[in-house]
Amino acid sequence: MLVQCPHCGKPVRVNGLGRKAFNMPVTKVCDALRIHRSVLVAANKLGCSRAYIYKILKADGLTPAAVIKGLATKDTRLLHKEAVSDGR
Repeated sequence: MLVQCPHCGKPVRVNGLGRKAFNMPVTKVCDALRIHRSVLVAANKLGCSRAYIYKILKADGLTPAAVIKGLATKDTRLLHKEAVSDGR
């Protein structure tokens, strides 16, 4: 890719602009949290920062505490008492 040099104005070839996105799936983050039960340990095992784990969970409307306690599931019927009593 060619960009213009801000100092001399000549075109300069560069390989890329910035760091590539990490793009870790939320299921991998949730699994690591359930196994390690700590955001810090899960971040170390996944090779990312604690802030990145919070960001991924926030984007899906989850909290680390809910994931660790097992309250955050894909089947939300499990969270309601009516689902247990109606025979499903």
